[in-house]
Parts: sequence; structure tokens; C-alpha cells
Amino acid sequence: MPRRPDSPASVLRVGEAHHGLPAHEVVLLLETDPDRGLAGDEAARRLDRFGPNTLPAAARGGPLPRALRQFHHPLIYILIAAGAVTAALGESVDSAVIFAVVLINAFVGFVQESRAEAALDSLRSMVRTTARVVRAGRERAVPSEDLVPGDLVLVEAGDKVPADVRLLRAVELRVDESALTGESVPVAKDEVLLDPLTPVADRHNTLHSGTLVTAGRGAGVVVATGAGTELGEIHRLVGAAEVLATPLTEKLARFSRVLTVVILVLAVVTFAIGLARGQGASDTFTAAVALAVGAIPEGLPAVVTITLAIGVSRMARRRAVIRRLPAVETLGSTTVICSDKTGTLTENRMTVRAVWTPDGEFSVSGSGYAPDGDFRSGDGGTVSVAADRALYRCLLAGALCNDAVLVGGAGESGGAGESGGEGRWSLTGDPTEGALLAAAAKGGLGPDTAAVFPRVGTVPFSSERRYMATVHRDETAGGHLLLVKGAVEQVVELCSAGMGADGAVRPLDREAVLRAADELAGRGLRVLATAELPGAEPEGFGEGAPPDSMPDSMVFTGLQAMLDPPRAAAVDAVAACRTAGIGVKMITGDHAATATAVAGRTGLLTERREGEVLTGADLDALPAREYPDAVERARVFARVSPEQKLRLVEALQARGQVVAMTGDGVNDAPALRQANIGVAMGRGGTEVAKDAADMVLTDDDFATIEAAVEEGRGVFDNLVKFIVWVLPTSLGQGMLVLVAILFGATLPVLPTQILWINMTTAVALGLMLAFEPKEEGIMRRRPRDPGRPLLTTGLSLRVLLVSALIVGGAWWLFTWERAEGAELAEARTAAVNLVVAVELFYLFSCRSLTRSVWSAGVFGNRWIVGGVLAQTAGQLAITYLPAMNGLFHTAPIDGEAWLRILGIALLASLVVAVDKRLRRQLV
Repeated sequence: MPRRPDSPASVLRVGEAHHGLPAHEVVLLLETDPDRGLAGDEAARRLDRFGPNTLPAAARGGPLPRALRQFHHPLIYILIAAGAVTAALGESVDSAVIFAVVLINAFVGFVQESRAEAALDSLRSMVRTTARVVRAGRERAVPSEDLVPGDLVLVEAGDKVPADVRLLRAVELRVDESALTGESVPVAKDEVLLDPLTPVADRHNTLHSGTLVTAGRGAGVVVATGAGTELGEIHRLVGAAEVLATPLTEKLARFSRVLTVVILVLAVVTFAIGLARGQGASDTFTAAVALAVGAIPEGLPAVVTITLAIGVSRMARRRAVIRRLPAVETLGSTTVICSDKTGTLTENRMTVRAVWTPDGEFSVSGSGYAPDGDFRSGDGGTVSVAADRALYRCLLAGALCNDAVLVGGAGESGGAGESGGEGRWSLTGDPTEGALLAAAAKGGLGPDTAAVFPRVGTVPFSSERRYMATVHRDETAGGHLLLVKGAVEQVVELCSAGMGADGAVRPLDREAVLRAADELAGRGLRVLATAELPGAEPEGFGEGAPPDSMPDSMVFTGLQAMLDPPRAAAVDAVAACRTAGIGVKMITGDHAATATAVAGRTGLLTERREGEVLTGADLDALPAREYPDAVERARVFARVSPEQKLRLVEALQARGQVVAMTGDGVNDAPALRQANIGVAMGRGGTEVAKDAADMVLTDDDFATIEAAVEEGRGVFDNLVKFIVWVLPTSLGQGMLVLVAILFGATLPVLPTQILWINMTTAVALGLMLAFEPKEEGIMRRRPRDPGRPLLTTGLSLRVLLVSALIVGGAWWLFTWERAEGAELAEARTAAVNLVVAVELFYLFSCRSLTRSVWSAGVFGNRWIVGGVLAQTAGQLAITYLPAMNGLFHTAPIDGEAWLRILGIALLASLVVAVDKRLRRQLV
């Protein structure tokens, strides 16, 4: 016997190549017994050496480092500094307001980041199951964490596979690997030797950790545990995938850095100029602080967070749950959607679409497992199943030669139920058999069918036979009935005759059957054949029946062709995405033929061109220099591994694409995390996919992504509108202070007054833009260029124009009021109200960045009307209430001053309207 491996790595190397070694060699290398398993003490030693069968926890910082990260932002630094300075100046109220904004923003970020860390925890929980093992010749149940390489594991239908297992024995074993590989139907498993280069999805002699056994039973030895399993590799990829900044956060970061530098430079210049002019250091420092406070858009972080939160609420109403706030805007920036096939573009429920008999072909309507639909002939007429004997007997074989169970609105259906289709139908068993049950129910074969034909014998499906056979007692005609369903070639070989529509039996044209099967397969359908033999005896039919024990005189009844149908709204959703300039690519672990068929039905492939469909093998064969171009050109990627999915997303991002990745399985988790926005399915998705994603669709409908993109574009529009609105105030106030310093004049506004303007207008006026409805034609635009700045040239010029209007208007009004004999406090009060009035009029202009105020509608956003009334009340309070006068150093002003304020504000609004009209082509 070989020497015991010296380290976990040597065992894992065996595990990696086990599928390419004979089973007995794997047993020898792992020093185990194929019948008795490991001894108890040896299992304990290996557990001590290799560690538990769990996924490793990633090293993470605690709550404190996570909380401190929320303050790592240039604007936050300025806000903290402004709060500290105002506190030092004795303005405790203003300082408290600023610090409150900082803390609220940090709290929201802390909560979002904490929830994001749940993805790896979910992956670890997937493998915490109980496993049945044989140790020292005795079967026992042990926690899956205690499994070690070399353990002899037993599995049967309903079990979750606890580790990567090399099969030694298998009986009709089928495993659902859709969550790991994307395969849409359960995979048959056996112990046959495979090529060492066989990809994961085709390793039929291996059971993978985290997958589900749907039928049969088997035994095998553990070859990999914990991080060494395929699930462990996905865990590593999820942990290694970089969580990218969103377009919004990148643009805001650049904007904040530039704004920080500008504010600091202006503050230093202001201080230096004041000292150079001989002004006192205290007064000059106060002016510099006023400039910094005025130029800082204190409300920006809070308004951005609130605007995104409003977008979250709107999306939730459209069945899209956002897990990370910036994902709202990222959707609006998306240029490519990489969609999984199974359960995303398709329903993940096999459905019979056609039935072929020797006398004709019938189309089958309806979708999923609900028994709603009918049968139509080639001319489109509805067909009575009872009137066509071959069709009836074909459906009968599919319903009775079947081990699946459907559960739905009418309860349980062993023979396909009679529900009216209300409620959600679910399947226990093989999806292919579920499709046969649903088709039979559409033909009127209800749950009482099984009572008329009770089963008395079964020959289970096997990869060697490629068919399943059952014997039933016929309670109406007497005697027994043998039914068979399976691969077309095998079933046809068992038949000597075929049944016609009138029930007559005549010689079978095998070539016609095979041609029909090929034609159906060419449409991307999976084809099964059915046959029967009345009068068969039940003796000799059972699990151990040899492959050649079936009679070769059966009567062929027909072919049933099925597929996993596209979602009803998928075609329209794909078309809508293309209209919006968003590319859609399918990335799946399923076969190329199946993926191509679904792509054709959903509109992803209108006609097949070279290079539009690539397999995982094709991707591996591509030279590195050709890879990015090939990925961008292709629309369908089939038989791809989790590593390849991740690389595809990275390649698209390297070409400047903003990538949204949709998926529902464990195999999608690394790519979901790497993508600019990960979109998981809420109903059919695994918890791993949901936790790795930024957004979860509660209805699993691809069309919801289109709605979310629309909302995302609306959110970004509203954020840009707010920034275009708030910047002129910040820049205008800062420049107003700088002009006063340059001319050696008295400050027209004080720091406390600036804080009043910034904080009240941001909440009462600017925040109302977050509720602005989406503009018409938003989904007819091309996606925003990821490299495009937050503000275009036209918008930047508009910001400077409005800033100049605020500076000029406030300076003129302040100077006029002083020249007319007004007290300093009165003149400053007039200047404060002017700044607010210009902001108020400008707010209506910002409801649309391109259209005029009147075309956008003055009263189209009732929130703005309410905000204007609230701000007006606030300005009257700060002007006329004695307590507010004392706090903010203001004084009452007369009616003539108000007329001058409103006149200047109206003039500024007209100038902006003219500018918008002249520069429309630049926006």
C-alpha cells in the first residue's frame, strides 16, 4: 500500500485528478477501504491533520475599523473641519448640524457594508450538513464538518452532497448541479473512468459539494474537503473578486477631490490677501472660514444618500430590492448585462412544447408546471386528446412511467393534477418528468389515472439502458401494461410497430421517427420517446433487470419534445435593453446547443454569425491578445466555469464597460461580486448569490432589470440636477466672500448666515429634486459614457453663470442697501434673502436640464411646491422673528427691498432660460 500522504496538499492533488484515475487507484492513494471505509482513529487523525470540512473564514476588521472607513472621504474631511472651526467660533448649533450630517452619512455606510459581508458566511453555511459515512464497516451519521479525505460516503435521493466525492458505486444516480454548473437538468452519475482534462460540468464520476441528489443512490470516497472542493474554489474567487467603485462614487470622489483643493486654495488665498491688505488676523481668519463654509455643499452627502434611498423605495415597488445604495445609480450607467440562462432568461421549469406521433405533430401551449394549455395540430386547430389514441397513449406513458410529484394550487399530483393553474406549482423530482406530468394534465390525465393503472414493477433509468420502464395493472381492460420512456434510439430499437391516431397498430417506420427526433432536437428541444406493450407480465421487471431483458415487440406511441422556456417578458426586456443601448450577453454552464436555442427565442441571436457563440473550451483556446475582442463580439457563452465567468466580466470591464451580472446559482457568486452591479434572483436564487449581489429581483423576472435600469437612470438624472442646483450657491457664496476680501469691503454675509442658507435650502429645496419624476424618453437614450464627467461642458458653464449672477446680484443689492442708509444687519439680511430667492427660482429651471421651465411643468412635482412654501416660511422667520435676528445677526427689511430681491431673482431666471436654449446642444 502506498505511503500515507504527508500533507493536505498531496491529498488534494489526488482529489484534483481523481476523475482521470481508475476507482481502485483513488482508493489506494487515499489509503481507505472501498467497503469498510476508514477506521475511527484514522478518521480522527486525518481530521486533526487536514482540518474540518468547512470553508475558511476571511480575515476581516472589526466594527471599529469598518466604522472609521466611513469617514475616509474628502468632503467628509472638510465637513469635520468646518464643524470644528464653527465650534471653536462658539457657533455650537451650526457645529452640531454639521456633525449630525457627518454621523448620519457614516451610519448609513456602516450598515450597508456590514450587510455586504454576509456573502462568504452564506457560502460556509452551505456545507454544514449531516453526512452518512461508513467507518470501520459500520454506517453512521456524522456532521459534514468531520468528513476527511478517504471517508466512504453514502448518498441517496434528497441528500445534499457534503464534500467532493469520487464515485465507487452508483444506481440510477442523478444530481442537480444547476447551482454549481448552470446545467438545467439533473445529471446522470456513474463510476466510469474519464479523461483527466474533463471539465467540471462533465465529470460524471464525481459528486460535488453543495449539490443535491435527485434520484438513485451511490457510494464513493471523499477526495476533497473544505477549501479543496469546487465550492471552496468558488469561495476563493468570491473573496478575491474586487468590489468595484460605482460610476457615481468614482465621479463623486473625483469631484470631491477637486472641490477640496479649490476650497482650500481659495481659503488660503483669502487669508493671504487679507493679511497683505493690512486687515487683522482675526477678521481675515473669519473671512477665510466663511469662504470655506460657504463653498462646502454641506448637504451633498446627505442628499445623495437620501436620493439613492428614494430610488431604493421606487425600485422595491417594481420588485427590485437594492442591497447597496450606490447600485441604484449604477444600473443607470450599465452598458452590458451578462445574464445567466437557467432561471434568469428561462423559467427553470422544463415544459413539453411538441408531441409527435406516427400520424402527425402537435404543439403544446402553456408554460411551467401548471396544467394549463392545449394541444394544436399543424393547421392551428385545437385537438381533443381523447380522440387521438396515439397522442393519448403517448401522454399516458409519460405520466405513469414517472417518479416525479407536482404540488400546486390543487394540492399534490402524482399524475399531474387538475389545478386551474392558480398558485405556484412546484416539483419534487426530475424536471424532465415534471414536464411530462404537466403535459399529461393538459391532456386531461388527472390524478385518478394512477389509480386506474397501479404500478406493480419498475426498471429504473440508467445511463447504460437510457430508458425507464414500468409495469401497471390495467383495472379497466384487465391484464398488465408495460410502458417505456427514454432516449429515442433505445426506445425505437424496442419497437416493432407504431400506433396511429385511430389506435390501429401498424409497422413502424424507424427512419421517420429518427428524422422527426432530429428535427425537434434541431429546434433546441430535448426529445424523449414513449412506447407500450399491453399484456406484459410483471415478472422479471425490476431494478436488477439486465439491459437485454426488455421485449423488442413494443408499440411506439410518440415523441415528447421539451425545453426550459424563456420567461414571458424576456423577449420584450431584451429588446428594450437594446433600444436603451445596453448589450445583453448570455453566460451559462449549459450546453451550446441549448444556450443557442434559448438565445434565439429571446432575441439575443437574431441570426447566427461566426464568433457569436463561444464555449468554455473556445475561450481557453483564445490567444490573450484576441480575448477582449472575442468577448465583446460574442453574445452567448456556454459550458463556462466560474473562473471563466469571472474572467469574462473582468475582460468587459477592461474595455470600459459598466457590467451588470445576473445569476442565481453558487457558480454565479464570484462574477456577481466582481461585476459593477450583481443582480440575483430572489425566488429561485441561492442565498450565496443573493448575498453576493447588489440587487435582488423578487419576481425572478428579467424584465424587472429593465425597470430597474429606468429607475437608475432617473436617480442619476436627479442627482445631477441637485449638483447643478447646489454648486452655484456654494461657489457664489465663496466668491462673494473672496470679492469682499479683494476690495477690502465688509462681508455681505456672515458664516452663520451662510450655514443657514446651505442647510435649509439643501433640505427644503434641493432635496425635493430627489422626488422628480423621470423624464420622457429616458430609455431611448444611449448609456452614459463611463468616462464622461459628472457635469458636461454646458452644465459647468451654467454653474459658473448662476454663480456669477448670485455674486453680482448679492454684491449690488448689499451695496445699494448700504448706500440707501440701511443698517449693516438689514443689508446682510437682504443679501441672504436674495441668494435664497435666486436658488428658489433656479430650482424650477433644474427640474429639467434641457427643457424650459414651462415645458417641464411648474407644478409637476408637488414636493417642490411644498419645499418652496417651507423655505419661504423660514426666510420670513429669519427676517422678522427677534430670536432668529439675534441668532443669525439679521434684521427686518421693508417691502421695497423685497421687490428688488424678487426682481433680481426673476432676471437671473430669465438669463438661465436663455442660456439653456442656446446651449441645449451641449447638454
